Amino acid sequence: MSVKMGANVCPITEERSGTVREVGAQAVWSLSSCKPGFGVDQLRDNSMETYWQSDGQLPHLVNIQFHRKTTVSQIYIYSDYKLDESYTPSRISIRCGMHFNDLQEVEVVDLCEPSGWVCIPIKEHEEMPMCTFMIQIAVISNHQNGRDTHMRQIRIHSPTEGSQYPLEHHGKFSTLEFSQFRTIR
Repeated sequence: MSVKMGANVCPITEERSGTVREVGAQAVWSLSSCKPGFGVDQLRDNSMETYWQSDGQLPHLVNIQFHRKTTVSQIYIYSDYKLDESYTPSRISIRCGMHFNDLQEVEVVDLCEPSGWVCIPIKEHEEMPMCTFMIQIAVISNHQNGRDTHMRQIRIHSPTEGSQYPLEHHGKFSTLEFSQFRTIR
């Protein structure tokens, strides 16, 4: 498995290219534990300043349940070892299935002081993206044997099908002509 990490990895750039779309908003998210004010809302708020903080024993779990079977090609996790130190995950297990009782481990990722986005490809046999109802991200261990975990963001990508219309081909949408149509009157 080839995990991509670092400053050059950005899920927003891939989404804007038109080859993938973020499908996390179509799911129901739950956590094994969290400190008050550091839960799912912070994990999904598109801010690198906020984070989920677990509160309990390892493993710490992020459960992502889709309403219908969904094709998933990548999971992006934003972690920052410089800010979070012993709260930073060092080993993550990705599990997929139809529901809680049939989850199968599809990837195990070892992270060494990550700083930025980590891209984890999710593939079935023959390198095809996985179709699933549920994803579970399990933090198996943290750096420096830390007990609780910080995760700053998670994004779930699904490949787009059919025609693709990348936004970059149409400019930046920053002219006066475009801005006058950004709201409905």
